[in-house]
Amino acid sequence: MINFYPGTPEEILKPATTGFIVFTLAAALLLNLLPWEGWGLWVRPDFVVLVLLYWCIDQPRKIGFGIAWMLGLVMDVSDGSLLGQHALAYTLVAYAGIVLHRRVQRFSITPQALHVVPLLLLNDVIVLLVRLATGSDFPGYWYFFGSVVGGLLWPALSYLLKLPQRPHVDADHA
Repeated sequence: MINFYPGTPEEILKPATTGFIVFTLAAALLLNLLPWEGWGLWVRPDFVVLVLLYWCIDQPRKIGFGIAWMLGLVMDVSDGSLLGQHALAYTLVAYAGIVLHRRVQRFSITPQALHVVPLLLLNDVIVLLVRLATGSDFPGYWYFFGSVVGGLLWPALSYLLKLPQRPHVDADHA
């Protein structure tokens, strides 16, 4: 049976390496850059902000505002959107993740996801407000559906990103 709880109280996790964090952020960026179309475009969460938020909650001393700002600028350039809108949104979400990291870590995985969805919605609202302020049309309420999907993906993401941190158990000592 798969244990989606991030760790048992008696389990001590190894620290995440910087290389692994960079790899996961690069993978999230590549997922965002895939040519999504049709209904996939509406249900696709912003993978970069999802992984960024995970690391801000799990490793707040390794990931901060500078990384969030740079990732946001990369997303702005890759989307061909107004320079700074994703950077602003990612920085504010990173701030919220760092501020709330102790609170979120105390919960099991389902309440964690319930904390993450409003933060993902915050990202969408900030990007949308910047777009509306520059004259874009309202894309419809489906625009926010990706944040809910991101919250649904949180347990699986949390499980996958914790795997390299879990201690390896020998069959002889188990």
